[in-house]
Amino acid sequence: MQNSSQKNQFDVAVIGCGVVGAAVARQLAKYRLSVCVLEKENDVAVGTTKANSAIIHAGYDPRPGTLMARLNVRGVELVKELAPKLHFPYQPIGSLILAFSEENMNTVQVLYQRGKHNGVPGLQILSREQVLKMEPRLNPEIKGALYAPSAGIVSPWRMALAFAESAVVNGVTLKRNSPVTGIQKVEGGYCLTIPQGKITARYVVNCTGVDSWATASLLQQPPYEMKPNRGEYYLMDKSAGDTVHHVIFQCPTEVGKGVLVSPTVDGNLIVGPNSEPVSGAGDTGTTAEGLEFVRKMALLSVPGLNWRESIRNFAGVRANTNIDDFQIRELCKGFIDVAGIKSPGLSSAPAIAEYVQELLLRSGLRLLSNPDFREELPEPVRFKELSGDEKAEAIRKNPLYGRIICRCETISEGEMVDALHSPIPPVSIDGIKRRCGAGMGRCQGGFCGPRVHEIIARETGMPMEAVMQDRAGMAIVTGETKCGEGEA
Repeated sequence: MQNSSQKNQFDVAVIGCGVVGAAVARQLAKYRLSVCVLEKENDVAVGTTKANSAIIHAGYDPRPGTLMARLNVRGVELVKELAPKLHFPYQPIGSLILAFSEENMNTVQVLYQRGKHNGVPGLQILSREQVLKMEPRLNPEIKGALYAPSAGIVSPWRMALAFAESAVVNGVTLKRNSPVTGIQKVEGGYCLTIPQGKITARYVVNCTGVDSWATASLLQQPPYEMKPNRGEYYLMDKSAGDTVHHVIFQCPTEVGKGVLVSPTVDGNLIVGPNSEPVSGAGDTGTTAEGLEFVRKMALLSVPGLNWRESIRNFAGVRANTNIDDFQIRELCKGFIDVAGIKSPGLSSAPAIAEYVQELLLRSGLRLLSNPDFREELPEPVRFKELSGDEKAEAIRKNPLYGRIICRCETISEGEMVDALHSPIPPVSIDGIKRRCGAGMGRCQGGFCGPRVHEIIARETGMPMEAVMQDRAGMAIVTGETKCGEGEA
């Protein structure tokens, strides 16, 4: 236990709590260390982590010998191991890389050999007939495909939240609303400036995604350039969820892995993304041109897509750099810069955490095992997934599970209250969405949003106007309106 003079002194400070920062924090919680995580937003996983393709890539795409290649394949193994322990949704449904020409088939051969070199298990090159037998709704003009059975789908924000909660229950300090605005080298480590004051740490790990160059430059300019890149998506209704049963890719190009069509772990269908340079992490708007490109390319893979089933469009910004590999290094003594974590960053996150641990060890951080580390989290109640008898028993123990607030997704008030009293409670309506799924359905929160708003205020004691839609400043109400005398 830290005394009052030590409460802002840590062995390691992790800046940023997206999926990578959360994974690093959990990895460090395995040791007898004081660790804090500084997150600029009011919640975890609200940047690139919440707006991506939600794919666990098999690992055939990265060039052999790169960090991407090494950490992607190891990351897949770790995600498979951690999902049942931390209870985040993960389904290893496999992926298909479609070829539409002999040139594409040559690319498939290259990816097959690359994947074998990287250690990707089970790769197969399939004929047209084999592919259409697996996925009859695909374009019959295909020539063949690369099949990667170890690829999968995941809930990226629930994976990140699980890592972060595991870190917190194992003693890590999470400070939200804490953007780092200054980094100074001091005797024995670093002094970090946040709005609440100063934090000192012997070691620092920078996991700020698209902002990683700017954050590192507070100390020393890093040897890469940040070139943010936006991808736009369609999210389709669950009525379209069984259109395909694997992750469907096209052959990759120099700008990315191309437009995909894939089921999601929640039963929807996701389609996208495009690839467009933007100025920064905040450029998450969608465009008519970008979405039209996604539509055109997706129809090449799956001609029967019904765009009337779209329930939401969104965009995410990739932490792209001028170097085609993860940029993870000790920038200066005791400062680990984790940058350029674009695809397959989600797939690689737990392996990146292991690699950061290696770098910290080499830098002199002493690692003594924490005998009290808890590997697993308690399983949350997912009411709609329970059997009839299990639902009755849950309601008997807590009647709030019998009050369905989100009708589209069958999410109960009990699940929302559980989230609001969890190790990292949400403070916004979208925070509830990320934890429980309320607002993820066809009406996108149009029906349940006001009730969720009330529940957050009631359980947290926050004024209604303090409850945000998502990030700080995204107000829903700003105060109470009163009619004047004689007004209706």
